[in-house]
Amino acid sequence: MINPLIKLQKVSISWSVVCTVALSLWGNPVWAGDPFRSTNPRPIGDNTEAAFVEIFKNGNYLEAKTYLEQAVETEPDEPLAFAIKASLAYSNEEWDVMKNAAAQTLSVAENLTPKDPLRGNLYQAVGHFLQGAYTFKTKGPLGAVNKLQLVLDHLDKAEEIAPNDPELNLLKGYLDLILSVNLPFSSPEDAIARFEQYAAPNYMVDRALFAAYRDLDQYDTAMQYIDQALANSPDNPELQYFKGQILRKKGRTEDGQPQDLELLQEAYTYFDQAMTKVDQLPKGVQIPLRHDHRVVQDEIAKLSMNPN
Repeated sequence: MINPLIKLQKVSISWSVVCTVALSLWGNPVWAGDPFRSTNPRPIGDNTEAAFVEIFKNGNYLEAKTYLEQAVETEPDEPLAFAIKASLAYSNEEWDVMKNAAAQTLSVAENLTPKDPLRGNLYQAVGHFLQGAYTFKTKGPLGAVNKLQLVLDHLDKAEEIAPNDPELNLLKGYLDLILSVNLPFSSPEDAIARFEQYAAPNYMVDRALFAAYRDLDQYDTAMQYIDQALANSPDNPELQYFKGQILRKKGRTEDGQPQDLELLQEAYTYFDQAMTKVDQLPKGVQIPLRHDHRVVQDEIAKLSMNPN
């Protein structure tokens, strides 16, 4: 039996990924900044939409923060803006900012629910999850236990309203994928199938499936999805870093020893490209990128000196 605290820790970590990725989405806008729906679009504000572009089209989190500051002032009824703000604060370890933005996400979502029960319940789930992630990081897992059921309850309510909604399925599908990778009783195949069938936009589906297959150690399939994501956004430094990750993994043995000089050199090329824009990435990406950029150089040097 899995220790419930370990399960909570995995869920909390997973939710930080979901909030950083699945809540900050970009696709071709179809109406008033709604990147999710081709029918019955919601009037998501222009500044929130612009933040989407900077984060996941351009990989420029610094510029996105400027748009988010405008969004929370000019679009105060849009919970997604506050959710992104909380998520970026999580990535940068700005705990007070995260705490306040998570509370605002929940409050705005509660006010939205009578007018739009689908998105209202969806972002109430998000708000509770953000609060749980904050509590987990600052006080430990016990304080966050009660939030998990609230998250699931509101997701269930949203799913009852519109089970095929792309925004719901993108968020819930991403969470399902993360849980299926970390919890042995979950099925990644079922989660992936659900995600592919209902979620949108395709750009974020590619990105999420890359992460899923990478964590399942299915590197060839992961490479297909990151290549598709890069085809849409070739200059995004975060995506360049992700491709370098896969190339580096493929260039090492199962016990982590460098074995393929050509793949490691290609990985370094992508890390190097990402490093040219490292300052526009959040702290949670900068630190591992700098580490991998340095370490892969050592691996290349080691392999060059001992090719056999």
